[in-house]
Amino acid sequence: MKEDHMPEVMGKLVYQCIECKSEFDIFDFIYTCPKCNSLLKIENTEADCLKKKSGKQWATLFDARKSTNRLELSGIFRFHELILPILPLEDIIYLGEGDTPIVKTNKELSGWIGTECFVKNDGLNPSASFKDRGMASAISFLNHAIKVKNIDNVLAICASTGDTSASAALYLSYLPKEKVKSVVLLPKGKVTPQQLSQPLGSGAEVIEIPGVFDDCMRIVEQLAQEYNVFLLNSKNPVRILGQKSYAYEVAQQLGWNTKDLVVVVPIGNAGNITAVMQGFVDLYSLGIIKELPVILGVQSLHADPVVRWWKTGAYSPIKITPSVAQAAMIGDPVSFPRVKKLVEEHFDGKFYTIAVTEEEIMEGMLIANRHGHAVCTQGGESIAGLKKAISEGLISNAHRFVVDSTSSQLKFSTFQQMYFTDTIDPVYGIKTKNELKNNPISMDADSSAIARHLGLKRR
Repeated sequence: MKEDHMPEVMGKLVYQCIECKSEFDIFDFIYTCPKCNSLLKIENTEADCLKKKSGKQWATLFDARKSTNRLELSGIFRFHELILPILPLEDIIYLGEGDTPIVKTNKELSGWIGTECFVKNDGLNPSASFKDRGMASAISFLNHAIKVKNIDNVLAICASTGDTSASAALYLSYLPKEKVKSVVLLPKGKVTPQQLSQPLGSGAEVIEIPGVFDDCMRIVEQLAQEYNVFLLNSKNPVRILGQKSYAYEVAQQLGWNTKDLVVVVPIGNAGNITAVMQGFVDLYSLGIIKELPVILGVQSLHADPVVRWWKTGAYSPIKITPSVAQAAMIGDPVSFPRVKKLVEEHFDGKFYTIAVTEEEIMEGMLIANRHGHAVCTQGGESIAGLKKAISEGLISNAHRFVVDSTSSQLKFSTFQQMYFTDTIDPVYGIKTKNELKNNPISMDADSSAIARHLGLKRR
């Protein structure tokens, strides 16, 4: 790679309160404004220097880096200047995250949804979910901060419904054990066995508590407020920085053409949809893309506070009921204030939400996977949301669509198995369909019998 394509350490990053606009040192481990207790975002106070390049020049630069063999620039830090420009390349932790493919739906699936679309498979990240994008930026930043602040030890902690804990534990395990301790809080009995195995395998200390994700989040927020810990939930704006790379990649994969584009995102704790929206704003402000896409946020009817806000203009936390899209089981999304600000400032008329049933989520996952994809229940939630939005006339199918599948189907194979064997807990309210079930058939090791069963004819 030519030297002029290599990123340089530049800019000045600060925490900025989204409400009172107060600014704080980027190396302070704070997650809410000390003055008004609002959420923080990260601002580059020298961002104007980025406008010295034209949008076309930035696009050319990022395209040139896509072919690099430099590992540090192979993932999300291809967009170094838009994520953590203060970070030296040697402090980047790269575990293979980012650059996930977009896969076009086939004719049958497109017909079922009501439109052709692309599914961006973020289950192909190292820990098998999109969380690795934000964790790559957060842990790279922590790696840098340890050196800058000369920290001897730090406790890094997160609350999780599964994917965040897997990602945090994986990336933290790459740092020196004498410097960093990894801890995750999970709601007992509400994480799939596959997801629970991941932080345990990465060596994290896993603490299970009764309740739901909101209960875990409340505890880690208290710990982050009262003790010097490094919070790894999306309340930490350093996480949001890395997750913006999803938007950068989508735009790049579409040739930087976002005209008539709709991006479908499950809402969950609202950190990812915040990052996706902010990522497109970054590209638009630099002239790299000519227009902002429409954002369609999807929630389960079992946990839909953002949908209710979008419909009524009034927001309030809600009591949730269990969802197969476990990352959706959040009644008070931490990053909702960021979403609200982005809608008001940039996406007015370009932001829609829709709620789907648990049955629709499962069918979205099963039918997508039956037609060449590998989506999780959250991906099924997105696909079901797009189908419903089109059928109800919320969004015209005369657009281009990219659907966010946030995780690997393998993490949620338990729900698939329960669907196939009719053992799903009635609390989900799912009525199964025989045509979507698939179970193994036991037969003798007899080729003739198997041939008869398959309806084969001799040559």
